[in-house]
Amino acid sequence: MAKKRIGVVLSGCGVYDGSEVYEAVLTLFFLDRIGVDVVCMAPDIVQTRVINHVTGQETGEQRQVLLESARLTRGKIRALNDVMASDLDGIILPGGFGAAHNLSSLASDGANAWVVPELSSLLLALYQAKKPIGAICIAPAIIARVLADQGITVTIGNDSATAGVIGQTGNRHETSRVDQVVIDETHHIVTTAAYMCATSIGEAGIGIEKLVKAVVERA
Repeated sequence: MAKKRIGVVLSGCGVYDGSEVYEAVLTLFFLDRIGVDVVCMAPDIVQTRVINHVTGQETGEQRQVLLESARLTRGKIRALNDVMASDLDGIILPGGFGAAHNLSSLASDGANAWVVPELSSLLLALYQAKKPIGAICIAPAIIARVLADQGITVTIGNDSATAGVIGQTGNRHETSRVDQVVIDETHHIVTTAAYMCATSIGEAGIGIEKLVKAVVERA
C-alpha cells in the first residue's frame, strides 16, 4: 500500500519573518514518526521583510521565501506552484509571522488580506476534494480567509483580535487551550494554537502532535 502524502507549507525560516521553526520541525518530526511521505513546499517569492532575530529590527536585506524555507528541510522542497492537490492526501500549515506577511497580508489587512494565489488555489482544491487541512498558530486565519463564508470552525487559541478577524471572514472561531486541537469534521479541517498560546516547545508540541495524527488519520 502506498504511503500517505502530506504537504507542509513553509513561509521562510524564523518566527519573526518566516515559519516558526519549532512548529515546522515538530510537524515534520511527527509526520516522519508516523511514516508518511512528506511534501515540503514554499512560494518562490521575495520575503516581505527580513528580521534580525536578536534585535527584532528589520535588516533591509532581501531574501527568498523558497530558499529560506529550504534551510528547514535540508534542501528537500518544492516550489508551491509545482504542487497540485492530486499530489497530496492532506496538508499542514505551520505558523510564524511568515504566514501573516509572506503567505498572506493578514498582519496588515486582516479579514481583507490577500493570500498567495498558488496557495489559495491549492487549499481550495484540497477542500473541494475533501482532503484534510491542518493549520497551526496564526495559519488557521489563512484557512478562514481562503474559505470565506464556508462556515468552517478553527482555533488560534484565545487571542481575541485574531478571533475577530476569523469571524469577519464569515467563519467561526473556537477558543482552545494550547494542548487542544479543534476538529471540524464537516469540513475536514484541524487546527491548534501552538505558539499563539505556548510558552515552551514542549507545550507547543502537545497540540501539534495531536494535529498531525488527526490530519493523517483523515487522509
